Amino acid sequence: MECKPLLSKTPRLPSVDGSNKMSKSMDNCILLDSSEREISKAVKSMYTDPTHLNIEDPGQVEGNIVFTYLDAFHPDVTYVEGLKAQYRKGGLGDGKTKKILEECLQDIIRPIRERRKLLISDKSQLIEILRLGSEKSQNEANELLNKIKQAFGLRLF
Repeated sequence: MECKPLLSKTPRLPSVDGSNKMSKSMDNCILLDSSEREISKAVKSMYTDPTHLNIEDPGQVEGNIVFTYLDAFHPDVTYVEGLKAQYRKGGLGDGKTKKILEECLQDIIRPIRERRKLLISDKSQLIEILRLGSEKSQNEANELLNKIKQAFGLRLF
């Protein structure tokens, strides 16, 4: 069997400032534990089309980080395509697209942030989760290794 890569439609997200890839040290990223305020600040600072000065002006979607993120995270592809069409012809402002993106990211990150906060609050439960995960992965790795050894005719231990 030939291996095929499994890539998302957005294999690499640009940083919120549009300079490069996201970087925690450069403070141009959105973390899974970012607060609502941090997410809002990051989205509001996102690079958009510099030629789209007025709402009625046609805008360029390509290279617009807000649309890159909407493509990656918004669950309604048809809705996003409609936004793109409206932005391209004019009549859709950057503020509105950023608001839509912010709501989308808040909805995605909120449950992750809350679950993380809950797990971190009970250290013994967190250690048990890590122990069970380690045990499970070790068992699965051993099973796979035995299958590989069997396929090559090597002795099993």
